[in-house]
Amino acid sequence: MYNNKQSVMFMTLLAPMFLGACSVTPSITRPSATKITAYTRGSEVVSLDQRIQLGKKISSDWWQLFNSKPLNSMIHLAIQNNYDLKAATETMEQAQEAANAASGGLMPQLSLNALAGRQRYGVALFGPSNFSVPPFSYYEIGPAISWTPDLFGMQHHAVDRQEALAAYQAHRFEAAYLSLTGNVVEAALEIASVNDELVSAKQIIATDERALSLVEETFKVGTAAQVDVNNARGKLLADRSILPSLEDRLSNSRHALSILVGKAPSEWMPPKLDLGSFVLPKDLPLSLPSVLVKNRPDIQAAQANLDAARAELGMASAALYPNITLSANMLQEALTPAGVFRGVAKAWAMAAGISAPLYDGGTLSAEKRGAEHAYKAALATYHQTILNAFGDVADALTSLADDDDKVKIQSEAADAASSSMHIALDKYKVGEIGLIQVQEAQRNYAQAQLRLIQSRHQQLLDYARL
Repeated sequence: MYNNKQSVMFMTLLAPMFLGACSVTPSITRPSATKITAYTRGSEVVSLDQRIQLGKKISSDWWQLFNSKPLNSMIHLAIQNNYDLKAATETMEQAQEAANAASGGLMPQLSLNALAGRQRYGVALFGPSNFSVPPFSYYEIGPAISWTPDLFGMQHHAVDRQEALAAYQAHRFEAAYLSLTGNVVEAALEIASVNDELVSAKQIIATDERALSLVEETFKVGTAAQVDVNNARGKLLADRSILPSLEDRLSNSRHALSILVGKAPSEWMPPKLDLGSFVLPKDLPLSLPSVLVKNRPDIQAAQANLDAARAELGMASAALYPNITLSANMLQEALTPAGVFRGVAKAWAMAAGISAPLYDGGTLSAEKRGAEHAYKAALATYHQTILNAFGDVADALTSLADDDDKVKIQSEAADAASSSMHIALDKYKVGEIGLIQVQEAQRNYAQAQLRLIQSRHQQLLDYARL
């Protein structure tokens, strides 16, 4: 117990400790921004130079660049219903509440306590004496306050760590959002491509069937050999073998897309899609290298993880220093329940405690060194994540440049096959060639169309990945 003068002296003695308090913060600064100024060597993506809009902000609704209403509706459905995204949202909110809870620990903690008990003292309390206290009941009620001044930054580093973990989960959510929308686009493109490929494959098979029928008829009249029949049948069977794999790709993509939009495959069917449902973006919005580091979720998540490791190092450093706890309470005490409400029942107490590590077998020092290694590991991961990100963009850019060349070549090949087919038809009309040559030209054109579809699919896919 203290009187008022003693209370003032008590706080006066503690004041220099608070005024001299300091945070034990490791002398570590955040990594500087990347000095990388380009994604690829200039000669690698020359064909894209007129279409890349370097520095243009990319919309969060990036898929609208494809100008596809069916795609937009499916992505909105996925954002609303996808369970992985919902889980990422709740995990992010949980991490934020953990940061809020840690912040609350910096403030004094006030509580209301009540106690009722019965007690009997033993003879050892009063020594060899005939005096004894009979058993008695007691009652207490009143507020209590406690506070641990953060003299060396332990609690502030703990708050920093939780805030960094909350930021990490926020960036993980952004990554999950991008992954979900990207996966929907990829699945939709796959379905559209397979639908177009099925049309071309069936055209090829129809041409094969007509050719086989014609060869079989000419074989019967003796103007064709058995080997011609076998070759025609072999082409038909080879081209028919394409259909099961295409149907399998289509089913798998439909199932994957239904899962992405939060539906069972038996409950939902995607709308009819073909590559004509997508518009190839004329321009490519691309972040500057310096902006990429600030905006890309995986880089920002690595940065948040690095901040958490830095805070953990600060906590390990602060653990080497003393810890002080202040507490006080004001109670109403009585031997009867009614007595606790009388003024004479007042009691109060103030206390200060200090705990300082003296010898722990090297545990705290080892934990600090371990935290230093953890920080260096997080720093290395951060730098590697940046390199991986630049590698991803470089790969996407060079793939797009290659896609342009492939689509151009396949378009020219399809045009040439179309021209050959029309020439063959004209020659057939005047009797210069037979029907088999016409059907072969038709088959070549259908195959060229199939390769063009595949090239366009890859081009749209690489746009989405960029």
